[in-house]
Amino acid sequence: MNQNFISFEGGEGAGKTTVIEALARFLKEEGYNFITTREPGGIQIAESIREIILDTKHTAMDGRTEALLYAAARRQHLVERIIPSLQAGKVVLCDRFLDSSLVYQGMARNIGLDEVLVINNFAIENCMPKLTFYFDIEPEKGLARIAKNKDREINRLDKENLDFHYNVRNGYLKLLTMFPERIVKINADRPLEEVVAETTAKITEYLKQV
Repeated sequence: MNQNFISFEGGEGAGKTTVIEALARFLKEEGYNFITTREPGGIQIAESIREIILDTKHTAMDGRTEALLYAAARRQHLVERIIPSLQAGKVVLCDRFLDSSLVYQGMARNIGLDEVLVINNFAIENCMPKLTFYFDIEPEKGLARIAKNKDREINRLDKENLDFHYNVRNGYLKLLTMFPERIVKINADRPLEEVVAETTAKITEYLKQV
């Protein structure tokens, strides 16, 4: 069932959301049965939790509180949307999943990889993506993209200092070495058309095999 579960990861401004939109258009044209969704969010309860987490006024939020809120949103999203879609035979394209918590809270917040993994294992019950695309870009370049994009929401994580964003990137690079069979690195520091073309080719190849 999880073979149709594909997630997309990256630091702020990596462009993964835009790539997912392009992939959705392609998969629709090719006749695939799929959904796109996001974390935190995807369903009403999780979207409400998202508003709390990303609210720029909530600067006093403790790192463990943040991690628990993400796990809670993930659990509800999983049981209400992801699992039913997979059971129906749909391909699920998810903008962020567990890896984001491991990197942002476990590593960048210094809570600890194992600690964050424990609460998320409780939340997901072994339902993990079979394939994950990681869009890699230097933090300064990603944040510069955000600054230029007037339509993008500016959330609490965007306002973290540059060291935080470097820790996020280093965290993702560490996950690449830990899960090489699942995570595919995409160079996001290129024109969007090139990034979309490479990702489309790789996802097409993968879906032909499952």
